[in-house]
Amino acid sequence: MQTLTFNSFALSAALLLGACATTGDNYRADVYKAGQVNQQQEVKTIQLIAVMPARVEVDNKEAVKRAQIAGGILGALAGGVAGAHIDGQSGVGVAAGGAVGVAAGSMVADKKLVDGVSLTYSYEGKTYNSAQVGQICEYAPGLAILVSQTETETRIQPNSTCPEKKS
Repeated sequence: MQTLTFNSFALSAALLLGACATTGDNYRADVYKAGQVNQQQEVKTIQLIAVMPARVEVDNKEAVKRAQIAGGILGALAGGVAGAHIDGQSGVGVAAGGAVGVAAGSMVADKKLVDGVSLTYSYEGKTYNSAQVGQICEYAPGLAILVSQTETETRIQPNSTCPEKKS
């Protein structure tokens, strides 16, 4: 019974913790923070030459925190139930289960790879490259818009759309 309870807990925790990972959407070129809206931003028209797949490493620390909290709660619940059914020591079970749950939550990586694109473009006779978080189908060779608030920022806006998924 104890093994079955632990295995059920481990499976539940793994499913829950897998859902905690960041998508990286906050790093996309078409996502703006509140302080960036209603602000004048320099825009350049560029010519996309090549669109290639890329992987971008993003911060996943918030997901680690959420996973630790969720794991601790799940573990405490599972430990309390197991402790009460096995030896009447639900308090010990809650503490042990909570600790195991927090440890399981700590197994979520603090960095994650998300889908991105490597965009090679020309501007004023020079060729540049910029990596962006996004899907390759969102970009196509041709005219595109580059938005920047600083000299080195390159927010190349998607110039294509992905096919709709059929349900």
